[in-house]
Amino acid sequence: MRRKTALWLVGAALATTLFLRFCVEIVPPDAPEGGQPERASPARHTADLIVPVLGVSPDKLTDTFTQARDEGERRHDAIDIPALSGTPVVAAASGRVEKLFVSEQGGNTVYIRSADRRWSYYYAHLDRYAAGLREGRPVGQGATLGTVGATGNANPSGPHLHFAINAMNPHDRWWQGTPINPYPLLAVAQPVASR
Repeated sequence: MRRKTALWLVGAALATTLFLRFCVEIVPPDAPEGGQPERASPARHTADLIVPVLGVSPDKLTDTFTQARDEGERRHDAIDIPALSGTPVVAAASGRVEKLFVSEQGGNTVYIRSADRRWSYYYAHLDRYAAGLREGRPVGQGATLGTVGATGNANPSGPHLHFAINAMNPHDRWWQGTPINPYPLLAVAQPVASR
């Protein structure tokens, strides 16, 4: 009798686990009404962006978001904005510096998080950071973050800004999020004239 009860309990636990895994959708508390979380898309982005490299107009941008990188190992998930080394990189949108990070691939990088914590803006391959830039500091749209460079795995003969946008959940960490294509947003953005 004990053996049948034990087998029944194991079977019930397995059935419950399978039911929960494949039949029940767990909805996070911050999900929109209707139970389905919003999907990230450029159309859902609410900020009016500016081109994050001084003097570059939207018509000079190229959509490199889906291009392969690392011999096809991964998708780019960003756009590259070529410019002369030392050209100022500015905040495409206002927010707060969430992370300054030096990585093997991105070199000198900056992560800016929007005030509503729904968006992260990633700036990579900077030659150097702007004086006084530090984590936790609020930055306004157009504030200088650093300069275009070729740090990390960028080709020294082709300095550029690697710019990415991630849709974020409020509790996501700086490296998380869902990439969205910045190109359609920047293609209609206002250029920032050279200073």
